[in-house]
Amino acid sequence: MTSYETKALERDIIAAYLYGYDRMEFTSKRILAEQKQVIRKVCYKLIGPEIIEESSNCVVIQDLLNPNELHIKKGIYRMFLITGSMQKDAIRALKTVDHDLALDVSQRDDEVDRLCLLISKQFRSVLCGGRIPDSSETSIEEYHDFRMAASPIERIADHSQRIANVASKMQEPVREDVMEVIEDLSNTYMELVQQAVDALYNADASLANRVIDSIDGMRLHIKELHASILKLESHEIMISLGMIVDSLSRIGDLGSNISEIAINSSIRDK
Repeated sequence: MTSYETKALERDIIAAYLYGYDRMEFTSKRILAEQKQVIRKVCYKLIGPEIIEESSNCVVIQDLLNPNELHIKKGIYRMFLITGSMQKDAIRALKTVDHDLALDVSQRDDEVDRLCLLISKQFRSVLCGGRIPDSSETSIEEYHDFRMAASPIERIADHSQRIANVASKMQEPVREDVMEVIEDLSNTYMELVQQAVDALYNADASLANRVIDSIDGMRLHIKELHASILKLESHEIMISLGMIVDSLSRIGDLGSNISEIAINSSIRDK
C-alpha cells in the first residue's frame, strides 16, 4: 500500500466497513506515518472498528461491535437528539458570540456521521440476507424507511454545523431584532422536525401532512428575514446571516423530507 493516496485509503476503508468486512489488514514493506494517521482517523469516524495490531509494515483493524447492540429506531432517535442539541447550541453560540460553544457544536457532527454510517452498514447487511438486529420490533420495510430518514437527519446536523462555523467567525453580536427572528425560526423549524420524526415513529400521516403544510407556510417568513438582512450596514454580517437563513430554510425542507417518508411508511400499514 506504499502508493496509496490518503484520500483513496480513507474512502476504501469506509467502503469496506459499509460492505460488512469485520477484519481489514494492511501490509507493505513500510506503511507511512501519514497513512497510519489516516487509518486512525477513519477508525475514529466509525463505530466498531479498532486497530488491534500495528507494526512498521502491518496494520490490522477489527470490527468489535456486535451488530445486534444498536436497534435502528434507537440509532435514528439518537441521531435526532444530537442534531437537536447541535442546532440549539449553534443558535446560542451565534447569539452570545461564543466561539468555544460553536467549535463544540461543529465537533459533535462527527457523532451523527458515525451513527449514520453504522445504520447504513446494518441496512446493507440486511439487504444481503443478514438478520435484522431488532426483527421482533421492525420489519424490513420499516428498516428501509428508517434508513431513508437517517440521511435528512444527518444533513440537518450538517446545516447546524454550518451555522456554528459561521458563528465561530462572528466578532460582534447580531442586531437584537434580527437575532430574535432567527431564534424563533430555528425553534419553529426544529419543533416541526421533531413532529416529523414523531410522525415517522407513529406512522402518522395526518401529523406528517400538517408538518409539510406548516413548513410551506414558513417560506414567507424566510423571504422577510432575507429582506431585513439586506438592510444591515455590515456586508460581512449580511453575508454571514444570509448563509444562516439559507441553512434554516434547508432544515425546513429536510423536515418535509422526513414527513414524506412518514407518509409513505403509514400507507404500508393501511
